Amino acid sequence: MEKAGTSSTPEEDKTPPQTTTHHLSLPPGLTDEEFNHLKNFVTDYHTYHLTPSQCSSLLAQHIHAPVDVVWSVVRRFDKPQTYKHFIKSCTVGEGFKMEVGCTRDVNVISGLPAATSTERLDLLDDEKHVMAFTIIGGEHRLRNYHAVTTVHEVVTQEDSRPVTVVLESYVVDVPEGNTEEDTRLFADTVVKLNLQKLASVTEAMAHDGGAAIKSLNLR
Repeated sequence: MEKAGTSSTPEEDKTPPQTTTHHLSLPPGLTDEEFNHLKNFVTDYHTYHLTPSQCSSLLAQHIHAPVDVVWSVVRRFDKPQTYKHFIKSCTVGEGFKMEVGCTRDVNVISGLPAATSTERLDLLDDEKHVMAFTIIGGEHRLRNYHAVTTVHEVVTQEDSRPVTVVLESYVVDVPEGNTEEDTRLFADTVVKLNLQKLASVTEAMAHDGGAAIKSLNLR
């Protein structure tokens, strides 16, 4: 995959894609036992083939709320502003149906190197709690951005009570003139803040019950 507006050199064309190794590295915040429970999911849903002009990352978030509550927010492709910090508004077309291939148009808050984003739903699995989307247009710096979010219930020997763990990974082009480290730092920061807000929103929902769900218009 070439970067938008650029062409690859013969040397880049000859470089074979690299496969990510997220299943081998413990994400910050998880214990070894928790990660061992999740490695198969990481391999299945958070593995990417990267060109030399792309980077990827995997982040994790503990949430003290039931899996079903967390998933009820994550799955709402039409309401990302519920937990995504930098989204001012989101609109969908008339007769919108939340199914693979549907799109949303997002307006980003001022102050970021972005204004709008058009995004396509690539995967929505209510049984396995997996959602994926790709940015396909708009004014922003995240070219060919594809993200996968998975929601898991984990029980460890240290704590018999189940805990919800959300994993989110992405792959994105490194913009011309930027380094891989700078690109990953920017994207990681956005994802981390979103996951932290997801935790606060869903923990409040779990505590307040139906009132919080109604106030978020998620029914």
